[in-house]
Formats: sequence, C-alpha cells, structure tokens
Amino acid sequence: MKKRNMIAALLCSACLVAGSVNPVFADASKVVTLGADLTDAQKQTMMKYFNVSSDQVQVMTITNEDEHKHLDNIAPQSQIGSRTLSCAYVKPTQSGGIKVRTANLNWVTGNMIATTLSTSGVKNCEVVAACPMEVSGTGALTGIQMAYEKASGEKLDETKTKLANQEIVTTGELADKVGKNEATTVVNQSKMDVIQNGVQNADEIQNIVINVAEQNNISVSQDDIDRIVSLLKQISQQDYNYDDVKETLEQVDANTTGQTSSSDDTLDGESSDETVDVDADSSDDIVNNVNDSILGDDVIQSSTEDPGLEEETGADSQDTSNETGIPDATDDGTYSNEESSDESSTDESASDENSTEDSASDESSTDESTSDEAASDETGIPEATEDTESSESTDGSDQADSAENDTSVLSEEAKNNYDKFVLFVKGEYEGDADSLLAATEDTEAVATVTLDEQTAKSVAETVEKDYYDILKDGTESYEADGTEKYQSTELNMMDRKLKKLFGIDSSQEDTEATDVTAAILADVPQEDKQTLYKETMKYLAGLYGENTDSSEESAAE
Repeated sequence: MKKRNMIAALLCSACLVAGSVNPVFADASKVVTLGADLTDAQKQTMMKYFNVSSDQVQVMTITNEDEHKHLDNIAPQSQIGSRTLSCAYVKPTQSGGIKVRTANLNWVTGNMIATTLSTSGVKNCEVVAACPMEVSGTGALTGIQMAYEKASGEKLDETKTKLANQEIVTTGELADKVGKNEATTVVNQSKMDVIQNGVQNADEIQNIVINVAEQNNISVSQDDIDRIVSLLKQISQQDYNYDDVKETLEQVDANTTGQTSSSDDTLDGESSDETVDVDADSSDDIVNNVNDSILGDDVIQSSTEDPGLEEETGADSQDTSNETGIPDATDDGTYSNEESSDESSTDESASDENSTEDSASDESSTDESTSDEAASDETGIPEATEDTESSESTDGSDQADSAENDTSVLSEEAKNNYDKFVLFVKGEYEGDADSLLAATEDTEAVATVTLDEQTAKSVAETVEKDYYDILKDGTESYEADGTEKYQSTELNMMDRKLKKLFGIDSSQEDTEATDVTAAILADVPQEDKQTLYKETMKYLAGLYGENTDSSEESAAE
C-alpha cells in the first residue's frame, strides 16, 4: 500500500512539474543565423555579441542564394548583392508579441522588422538582428524568417513572407524620403486599419493611407501612396486575424509616434498572465541580454523595448541618409548622411521619434507649410519630401534642378542603377569613402584620383546628369557608329559621353559642351582623366553585368 501511495505521489509530482515548465520548453528552441560571407572571426564575434555558444543554440548559415529566393522580384538583382553579412538570433515565445533589437543596421530598425515580421505570420518571438560592421540590414528579414521556421518547427506561408519582404522594402524606400519612424508609422497604422476592419477596396485603402499621413503630419508623394496601397491590397487578401498581430502593431505604433495606445490596458489585461509565466526569467530574454561591448563604441542600435535607444546611439539621425533608394540588401556598407540629413533634420525628421526641441518643431512646421502651398497635390498631401536633390540650389534654380533630377520618372531598375551610380561618383570623384564602400561593397576600395573640391563637384554633377538623361530619355536617339564595346546601349551612350568629357574622344562634335568641360578639367592631368574614365565605365559595366576590363583599357589608350 505504501509503495502504491508513493508511486502515485511521484506521478502527481511529475505531472505538476511538467505542467509548470512546459511554457519554458516551448521557448527553449533558439536559432542563430550567420551570414555565409563573414569570416570565422566575425562569426565568433557575433556569437559573443548574442551572448551564446554553439552548444546552446542551433546555428544556421544564410547564403546569398537564400536571400535571392526571398527577395527576387521584390528588390532588383543589383541590390540583392552577392554577399550575405547580416546575422540574427531568434527565439519563438508563447506571448508578448514580437520584440526586436538591432545593432549596426543603419537602414532598418527594430520597429520595421517587428511589424513586417508580423506580416510573415509570426505572432510571438524575440529577435536580435545585427552585423559585426555597419550595413543597411535590408536582407536581415530573410535570416530571421528562416531562423523562426527552424526554431518553431512552423513553416511560414510563402505568400506572407514575400509580402513581408515587400513591406520592408516599401517602408525603407519611404524612410529615405520622410524618416524611419515616419515611414513606419504610415505603413504600420494603415496596415492596422486594413486588417482590423477588413478593408479590401483599393480606394478605401488609399483614403486610409492619406488620412494616416495627414494625421501624423507626414508628407507622402502619390507614387509612394500607390506603392503602399498596392502592398496593403495584397495584405488585405490574406487571412490575418487582428488579435494575432495587435500587440506587436500597437507597440510599434506607440514607439514610432511616441503616443501610448489607447488599448494598452486591454493588452495588459489580456496577455499579462502568460507573459509573466514565459518571460519571468529575465536571463532568458535574448533581446536584453546581448553583450554590447563586443561590437565596440558608436554602434547604432534600436529596440522595440527601448524606443529611446535609436536616439541615444545615433540611429535616428540616419533616417533620410541617402539618395540611393535601397542600399544593397545583403552587403551594404556604411554610407554618408551629410547632404540629406541636413534637409531631413530641418524638415520631416524634426518630427521624428523623441524629438523634444520646440524650436525644431516650429521650424519643421514652417518649412512644411511653405512646401504645402507649392507642392500639394490632388490628394491633399504635399510632396515636399521628393525635392531631396535640390537642397543646395538657390531660389530660381530650385524647381529646375528638382525636375532634372526627379528619379520618380525613372523605372524602378533605372532608379536603382542611378542611385548606386550617384554613390559611386560621390566616392570616386569627391573622395567620400563611405559612399564608395556602399557603392562597391569593397572595404578596401579607395578613390583612384584626387581632385580639388570644386572640380570634383562640377565633374560629379556633369557625369550624374549625363547618366540621368540617358535613363530618362531612353536610347532611341542613339546611332551606332561601329565602335560599340558593350551589349547595353545605355553603356555605349555613357561611354561616348565620358570620352568627350575626359577628352579621350578626338572626334568631339559638341564643341560647346567640350569647351565647358575642358574648362572644368583644365588642371586635371590627362592620365587622371583616363583613370576616371576607366574606373567609371568599369563600375557602370558592373551594374549591367558586363565584364569589360580589356575594352576599358584599350579605350583609354
């Protein structure tokens, strides 16, 4: 009898123990993804940053092929890149929504990743996305999605993962113009409305996007509105349950707007019990247990759990950092923010998260209201944010310069090529190392020729304008003369223009243009002109996938 009672007691105890630890076991499967193109030392650095060892987690290697599978037909091939550097640490959870921390990602934020990961079909998890060096992080979502599937044993819906990647690209493109938090607010709030109210009509979705932008004082162009509407129209066709995404989307909204959600009390009441059970052991919280010291000082960071982290580490200053559209999704280095950050800090970014300066707010309101009168469209939303390239122009030339460099008239592929080329020119001609790194993906790349500041600026503007005109006007006017060295007509047209610019073509027909450019380059040695010609055409050929080293050498002789 005693033995039977003892056995029964043991069985009861076992059941109680098993029941009490079951939520912990559900969270125990953790996965780290490492970019295939990192060195062994860099991979070890990331493991130390994540504060784990290989015997504590499952480790996956993410390749460029993996990223192509997730990003093909969403991001241009030239921007998916050829190397994979981003890493992630993922832990599925039972509740609490999606929590994300980032480090060394200067184009995407924890809030962007959280809201787009919910679009993937993920309900609850913790994520740390990082890299040993500063990159954009555009391709980070790929590794996170794959890690979640492996850790949870759940296969994510392919359509939803594609939509998630499309969403992060769409948000990122808008962020380049209006700021990270502003872009995330527009897309996230609009998505909340569409899912919660089951809106599927395109016109109704457009009204939602416009209203969200206006209510948050964010200027969004009609082209960007159209892209968001197209994305949300597809999202509306999926079987999202608002209760599944509510906690994540409302937390993101509170982070990016600085306003506490009106439903916070409901959230607390609905999920507090489970959250305490699962996350009570703070040592198992991967988001807040990274080793910050490993990556060094001045690392830009963001966190859905600490909205102020972006401002503290300088991540928010990168909001409108470039003119390049989307940085290379998988291998994008640091790039300069000097030109566009000036504009964004006085206009849209004055309303960025944690902006506390009343004077900056007043300045932003004044600037935007002025732009509203000049550039408002039939949607009621001003397009002030699209004039990023004319910020240095003066009065009479502002409108003309903006029209000349209006990349919205270009196809998506042409715009991407142009944006990359602008980065290259800024790096090669003006000596901006960050821009050259972002354009070439080569950490050892340096400008081959040193020009004085005024000459560099003038030549850069001329070359950029030449390439823009070719992309905008098309190739119908081009007449072959038998000297073509490239398969692409655009390359042959640019080759002809650069030969004239650098005095390599002795049969220059446009004497007026030749006289002007000759004056600009008067003090530049012919050897340097040939080098600039060769390096520029080599880079352009690379954008078009053409290997022309021998052709370039012979052309420069």
